[in-house]
Amino acid sequence: MAYHTLRQEYMLMPPVTRAYTTVCLLTSIAVQLDVVSPFQLYFNPLLITQKFEIWRLLTPFFFFGTFSFNFLFNMIFTYRYCRMLEEGSFRGRTADFVYMFIFGCITTVICAWFVNLLFLGHSLTTMFVYIWARRNPYVRMNFFGLLPFRAPYLPWVLVAFSVLLGNSVLVDILGIAIGHLYFFLEDVFPNQPGGRRLLATPRILKLLFDTHIEDPLYNPAPDERPGGFDWGAAGAPRAAEAAAEQPRENENQ
Repeated sequence: MAYHTLRQEYMLMPPVTRAYTTVCLLTSIAVQLDVVSPFQLYFNPLLITQKFEIWRLLTPFFFFGTFSFNFLFNMIFTYRYCRMLEEGSFRGRTADFVYMFIFGCITTVICAWFVNLLFLGHSLTTMFVYIWARRNPYVRMNFFGLLPFRAPYLPWVLVAFSVLLGNSVLVDILGIAIGHLYFFLEDVFPNQPGGRRLLATPRILKLLFDTHIEDPLYNPAPDERPGGFDWGAAGAPRAAEAAAEQPRENENQ
């Protein structure tokens, strides 16, 4: 019974989240069993350019460490916010979600070329968290039940948590910067006077991943549109906050 429940929950995961988290888990299992070594996976520009170990452009995004509290913490955040993005603002737009993934990976690799980063999955996870937080500005959260705050502060709370644990915040800051760049190009700039969408998803990705036929009469919710909320329109943030408050009022009744 437990096996069938776990399998059913696994198959209910959206496809990109399921594929990415599965590869990350299998990579850590392979390292734990000494099938591969972390030295074969880490990001090394010299080995990439001089010895043509091209796989190192991808494998740093898959390894979150061997089984430990840090591994569990990172995997939970990766699964949770990757899934909420794919099922939320990217619902029905798998190609756009894959393109966001590609944008995040390429930008992270470019930045990692100039700073000393060995594994890049944590930065990618922080990017997911930042984009989700900015697209859900009125969601109330709390940190271990002690510190209440709204979603846009979540990435900075995680930075503070890293400081408390004595970890380097460079990885978090890099993820926040890349997430902000994506958010600006996708959600903010297109809604400015004279702005346009610079991160239009290539047609080849749409042909590969978006097999459904779009309904021309479908009017998506504000946070499900490619640019998120229409921040350039008067009253949009207030309307979004009212929409976020409505479910809580119904619950109280």
